[in-house]
Amino acid sequence: MIIFLFLILHWYLSLFGQTFYLHRYSAHKMFTMSKSWEKFWYIYAWITQGSSYLNARAYAILHRMHHAYSDTQKDPHTPHFFKEVFSMMWHTRAVYNGVLRGTMQVEERFDKNFPVYPAIDRIADSWFSRLFFAGLYIAFYVAFATQWWMFLFLPIHFLMGPVQGAVVNWAGHKYGYRNFDDENDQSKNTLIIDFLMLGELFQNNHHHAGARPNFAAKWWEFDPVYPVIRLFHAIGIIKLLPIKSNQ
Repeated sequence: MIIFLFLILHWYLSLFGQTFYLHRYSAHKMFTMSKSWEKFWYIYAWITQGSSYLNARAYAILHRMHHAYSDTQKDPHTPHFFKEVFSMMWHTRAVYNGVLRGTMQVEERFDKNFPVYPAIDRIADSWFSRLFFAGLYIAFYVAFATQWWMFLFLPIHFLMGPVQGAVVNWAGHKYGYRNFDDENDQSKNTLIIDFLMLGELFQNNHHHAGARPNFAAKWWEFDPVYPVIRLFHAIGIIKLLPIKSNQ
């Protein structure tokens, strides 16, 4: 039971950092926050992602590319040019590393307006940090696993960020329904209550209105993160911005 609780806790804490901070804030700037809170959530994303830490700048650039070139050959993570999810993940990794290391040319329109903390990245993106967190996951399983097969969950912890991204980008562009057929991509809404990916599987809604902080669009859909965003706005952690246009 403890192992399952740890897996669920790691999944959702990491996923919240991805959807709230990396996606809705870093990539889309749906709201503003103070520098102190910006740095707090930057560190939060590092700690909860652990061994699978994703750099905010690289994440934002790839996501903006994904919107601009959705489901075309320039899309860094579309499922429609790959036979299975692992090939798509490997391609995404190559594009991510190219952006991160400066070996890939990035269009100027994508490369701006995101949080950058090089001092934190030097630690968070180091092999020391990744191996440290991987060691913590292994130690937890050694201490609390009661069956050998429980150790098969460890790769999910090691690759939490890429696994979550693969679920969203594969399922969200292959399976489900469309509320908006005016989009020139193959985005889908996979779930009507997205308990699995905290709203990220409302891909069709999001591609239709990229600046909208509520990924649900119909009355019968529910984005679990949006009430949290409204709460953070009410207590002053963030300030929601008016929706002016698709981003």
